[in-house]
Amino acid sequence: MSRYFGTDGFRGEANVGLTAEHAFKVGRFLGWYYSELRKRAGDNSPAKIVIGKDTRRSSYMFEYSLVGGLVASGADAYLLHVTTTPSVAYIVGREDFDCGIMISASHNPYYDNGIKLIGSRGEKMDEEVISLVEDYLDGKLNVFGEDFPEIPFAHKEQIGRTVDYIEGRNRYIGYLISLGMFSFRGVKVGLDCANGTSWHIAKAVFDALGAKTYAINTEPNGFNINDNAGSTHIEALRKHVLENHLDVGFAYDGDADRCIAVDEKGEVVTGDHILYICGKYMRSRGELENNTVVTTVMSNLGLYKAFDREGIDYAKTAVGDKYVYEYMSANGCRLGGEQSGHIIFSKYAGTGDGILTSLKLMEVMLSEKKTLSQLCEGLQIYPQVLVNVKVSDKEATLNNPKVKEAIEKASEALGDSGRILVRASGTEPLVRVMAEAETEELCKKYTDSIVEVINKGG
Repeated sequence: MSRYFGTDGFRGEANVGLTAEHAFKVGRFLGWYYSELRKRAGDNSPAKIVIGKDTRRSSYMFEYSLVGGLVASGADAYLLHVTTTPSVAYIVGREDFDCGIMISASHNPYYDNGIKLIGSRGEKMDEEVISLVEDYLDGKLNVFGEDFPEIPFAHKEQIGRTVDYIEGRNRYIGYLISLGMFSFRGVKVGLDCANGTSWHIAKAVFDALGAKTYAINTEPNGFNINDNAGSTHIEALRKHVLENHLDVGFAYDGDADRCIAVDEKGEVVTGDHILYICGKYMRSRGELENNTVVTTVMSNLGLYKAFDREGIDYAKTAVGDKYVYEYMSANGCRLGGEQSGHIIFSKYAGTGDGILTSLKLMEVMLSEKKTLSQLCEGLQIYPQVLVNVKVSDKEATLNNPKVKEAIEKASEALGDSGRILVRASGTEPLVRVMAEAETEELCKKYTDSIVEVINKGG
């Protein structure tokens, strides 16, 4: 289990769980390590590392700390400034960068922040390198066959530099626009940008493609990211779509790597709906490699029943878009994602990309000449109740015999008519208890029975 980095980076409350010193040391290691890799390959040029950040007040602090560490170790730091996580992945994967860093805590509140690491191919960084970063943070680094109690600083002309690289963000915007296969003219689109990184990107893309764009939560102030806004607070977008009689709405999270939609009737279209819609569409066009959609264990039972009826195969991974992409990459799959809205179209990106996802949904709507609600027909979502329980030790909770017994009893009672899933959060000190059943009352009954046992155990 990772010591600092979870399924979506090193995350914690700013200057409590994640400090400026942590960021400096992450920069120190990455700057030194990638410069050293170049040197050992006969290339004496400095490592090139690109950085993006979200709109949290603390993101500036972490940006400066990371840059300080990078240049002190001899690397050059390229600054994209406020931008989305997918844009960092796009730039790293298509240009001569050794790695990328995104400063964001995604959908978490403003007082949290995080450091996400992206490898040279534009994918989540390899676990082996992340483990080395963690070893350095713990003061026990062994790499290249040597122990490094400390790594050397760069001196004189070897000290790195910073480069204003806003052009990289602009190239990403151009790339998204180039993916629009149809004109959006005449379509009224609502966007909820969560006061996060999509606020100055998403509307520009939709406007360029001809949509009549109605954007909300586009005034970040450092404290309002995800505050009753975005993909985790979908009511704001539902109201926006209905009040303005819009054709469709898309909500992003703080770093815009996920998308949840709202149809013209104000109904929520989750990641499972998106996988169903895009899976059917891609298969009809011969684009669904291996006839397989990759999901996580959190996907709804109704999605699997719909795929069975449609003759579409599926795989299930652990929760986390990194695991989805690992499976997709290893097995040549083109579509995968999570119920939460992390959707990966591997032909176009190596990570979840909320804006790209909304563009692909628009493509299906316009190609099929159907509304989003019509495209969702045929998918019956089972009621699902998810309860997050704050715990001091996630592993101990999951291994508690009484908790295991409660889970087993609930699973046996549901049988084939539902399911229970209890797992540790990869990013927060939480155990997530989820039940799916034929009615919400049954879901609540069985989640409550398990939560009660967890709480009794402290």
